[in-house]
Amino acid sequence: MDGARGRDRAEVDGGIMEGGGQILRVSTALSCLLGLPLRVRKIRAGRSQPGLRPQHLSGLEMIRDLCEGQLEGGEIGSTEITFTPGKIKGGTHIADTKTAGSVCLLMQVAMPCVLFAASPSELRLKGGTNAEMAPQIDYTVMVFKSIAEKFNFMFDCDIKKRGYYPQGGGEVIVRMSPVKQLSPINLTERGTVTKIYGRAFVAGVLPIKLAKEMSSAAVRCIRKEIRDLYINIQPVQEPDNQAFGNGSGIIIFAETSTGCLLAGSSLGKRGKNSDKVGIEAAEMLLKNLKHGGAVDDYLQDQLIIFMALANGVSRIKSGPITLHTQTAIHFAEQLTKAKFTVTKSEEEDSTKDAYIIECQGIGMMNSSL
Repeated sequence: MDGARGRDRAEVDGGIMEGGGQILRVSTALSCLLGLPLRVRKIRAGRSQPGLRPQHLSGLEMIRDLCEGQLEGGEIGSTEITFTPGKIKGGTHIADTKTAGSVCLLMQVAMPCVLFAASPSELRLKGGTNAEMAPQIDYTVMVFKSIAEKFNFMFDCDIKKRGYYPQGGGEVIVRMSPVKQLSPINLTERGTVTKIYGRAFVAGVLPIKLAKEMSSAAVRCIRKEIRDLYINIQPVQEPDNQAFGNGSGIIIFAETSTGCLLAGSSLGKRGKNSDKVGIEAAEMLLKNLKHGGAVDDYLQDQLIIFMALANGVSRIKSGPITLHTQTAIHFAEQLTKAKFTVTKSEEEDSTKDAYIIECQGIGMMNSSL
């Protein structure tokens, strides 16, 4: 199956490896970019509610609309879809999960596609901005955006309203211009941590006291490992006109001397002690700092599709390869001619557990520019 055009459909098994929505996002984005008809079977086969959820469906519909493609099997609960892409166009595209489904995951599926559109795009995305099992919008704006720019593309993200589980109701507007081609990236030098900062937030009826508790618990936890660094985690009460519903959480960033950004985050939920939320985020950050990688566990898999499309060899140094990343690599290789290799990073002292992910990208060209 070598990126064949025409009548051949790429066949994707949505039940293998990570077996979730990610397979759908990677394969439909690549199908759209390569002009490659696609069939995905056994969608989210291993999940407690198999098949398409509202979030996956709104992502698929957005991809269908932005390339004037055809989608069959696009219903909630459907475990098989076929997708026939058309030509990618810019302009305004709207996706609304009508749930707390993550706007960041909608962004993940659409962004690679609109980079290769004929004109600038505006994505209006509605759903959860700070949702479980997905990057928080703050992560996307701070970490993903700063690294994405190394591939030579820019985007602007305007958070109109934040939305939380279970109702969602958030809205984000992403604006981006197309590129001719993506540059490869090299993120292998971690450097030393120069500052640690973040935000602990509450929204709706929740008191600011919770944000302060999350913040100070996180600072105490980080202090045990990193003594000599100024740590600034701001407690924030989200303004009522900029947030829908009640929510709380924390995200902490570590910035390094070479410009790497790594993060840890956690969300509050009913009955969960706010100290525990802060400590969870701090421990996640410390774990990501420990492995010695230049990217954290959450950025790993988000970079794979861009590495596959870039013109040349990309290298990133990360901690142990997550199942999400293995899955993204598998489908990127299946659908494009990109070649990935993963090797244990040798130059470390033995306490580190770092890997180099290398990719020879396909040098995708934007034919309409």
